[in-house]
Formats: sequence, structure tokens, C-alpha cells
Amino acid sequence: MLEGIIRESIGKQSTKALRRDGYLIANIYGKGLENIHAAFKENEYIRTVRNKETLSFPVKVGSKEMNVVVQSYEAHPVTSKLLHVDLMVAQPGVVTHYHVPVVPQGEAIGLKNKGLVHISKPRLRVKAAIENVPNAINVDVAKMDVGDAKMVRDLAKVENVTFTDSDRVSVLSVIKAK
Repeated sequence: MLEGIIRESIGKQSTKALRRDGYLIANIYGKGLENIHAAFKENEYIRTVRNKETLSFPVKVGSKEMNVVVQSYEAHPVTSKLLHVDLMVAQPGVVTHYHVPVVPQGEAIGLKNKGLVHISKPRLRVKAAIENVPNAINVDVAKMDVGDAKMVRDLAKVENVTFTDSDRVSVLSVIKAK
């Protein structure tokens, strides 16, 4: 479980001091909950997020334990070092928006015809309760040739989950390699 500290001061000076000490600044929020200004050790946070098996993961801040989902993050434009992360509390039964990763399944026919699979939407926005949200959206690419595309409307429907992206948005395609 990822453990963090509650920030007493949210000013610029204290934020810089925490970053210098190796902390990642985070805001934790949820529907009907008080916002929590927290900080996590950067390396522990990255290790936890990379090794998680579901969309949500447990954190402990102060004396509170909760499951959270990464909503957004901010990275330094030059060094790509994480500066800030927004975490939303995954409350059971509360319907809200989540970003679910897209995973291609199979080997496309177009790969043999000098093509490559291009994922134009690596994450799809869905609206559901946390217990209904899938860990990933699997898209079968086995029958796709060069020039074929899968759009949101072509994806298999998931029970109790609504895709909030437009139906005509391309999720992935097989394009000709240059």
C-alpha cells in the first residue's frame, strides 16, 4: 500500500521543499469528500502505479485508507519528471468518469503487409461505477488490414458502462509503415 503525508502548507515554498526531498505533490478528492492535499515519495508512487493490476489502487494518507484512481498528472516539459498528480477516490456505487486503457488483442493481417498498429486513443473515457469499470478495453485486431480502423461504435458493449467519447472517434487503426 502506498503511504503518503498530509501537507500542512500548500504554498510555493513548501511545495518546492517537498519536491527537493523527493516527494510528489498530490490532490485527493471525491464526490462529497473534503479535498486532501498530500505528498508521496515519487519512486514509491511510480512503482505502485506501474505494478497495479486494477484501475484503482490503495493509498494511506495520515490515518485514512482509501482506493484511488489517477485522474490526471502534470510532468515537467523538459525532464518529464512528475510534478503533480490528481487522484480521485473510487467510491463504490458512485457513477463517474474514468479513463480506461485500450489493449489490442491478436496480430493484425496488415502487419504482414508492411503496416503497423497505431493506437490513436490509448485511453477511453467511460462513465460507470468503479465496480463495473473494466481494467482494460480489449480490441481484436486479428482481421484488420492496412487502412482499416476501429472506432468507438465498433467496440463491444460492456454492461453498465457508457463510452462518453463520440461514436465516430477512431480508437486504433492499421496504417502503412513509412
